[in-house]
Amino acid sequence: MTQPKALGIINEVRKAIVGKDTVVCKTLMAILAGGHILLEDNPGVGKTTMALAFSRAMSMAFSRVQFTPETMPSDVTGYSVLNKDTGRLEYRPGAALSNLFLADEINRTSAKTQSALLEAMEEGQVTVDGVSHPLPRPYTVIATQNPLGTAGTQPLPESQLDRFMLQLSIGYPSAEQEVLILKQTEGRRPLDFIKPAATLEEVEQMRAEAASVHVADDLYRYVAELCTATREDPCLRLGASPRAGGALVRACRASAWMGGRDYIVPADINLLFFDVLGHRVVLEPQAKMSGKDARSVLEGIVAQVPAPRLLK
Repeated sequence: MTQPKALGIINEVRKAIVGKDTVVCKTLMAILAGGHILLEDNPGVGKTTMALAFSRAMSMAFSRVQFTPETMPSDVTGYSVLNKDTGRLEYRPGAALSNLFLADEINRTSAKTQSALLEAMEEGQVTVDGVSHPLPRPYTVIATQNPLGTAGTQPLPESQLDRFMLQLSIGYPSAEQEVLILKQTEGRRPLDFIKPAATLEEVEQMRAEAASVHVADDLYRYVAELCTATREDPCLRLGASPRAGGALVRACRASAWMGGRDYIVPADINLLFFDVLGHRVVLEPQAKMSGKDARSVLEGIVAQVPAPRLLK
């Protein structure tokens, strides 16, 4: 049974995002697990709309930067200005200082600006002129990017991809779903009908409850064995880092909590395994030439590593 508060948030987001319940639920899992989300998809499928919908349903202060080649790191982190009266530098907050920061089309800006997000995502703070400024809590980054190969894009380095808990894709709607979208958006904005389903204090409480979900030793070992298998697979040039294993466990805790359980099961791991690891592994050139992709390799690893049995 889905947790009532989580279900309330999902139902509000559904007002703006039609027929994409799996993506909506996984995004909420990442937010409740304290992680960040990378949405890679074609333009116009609802990436920005979904981020706005979550911010409204969860009472989160929202900010957005539309990344371009001209976007500066200070646009994200903030900057200092000299107060002529006091002779001191005063901090002017950047867009990252919010509860939900939307980094729109992050792969259209420079590597220097992309890296400005690293400290915020990993440490919950930004440092400007040697002074650290804590970010609000809760804090989540949702970054969007168009598929690589689109004009003007610059791929994120592996070190930054590793900071995102999940990489998700919304995808195009079916014909029936698109009919509903067309009717829903005719003469009105679905976002205007979204109401807060949780306060910031309740979101923090939900995060704390999700973090307390029990993980059995056998499941810790299962996650470790899966991550080790990615490092040993001949098809992968880069396997999953220890950070990836920790992200998978945290996401699974949120999955279990949303499902009304105080313990995780192998099904939680299988549900999120590709979303957590798919953007972290790098294929060998020979594997690409033979027609393999990250999903097929990771599916093979899940099939080969035996899952622990559940005790009744």
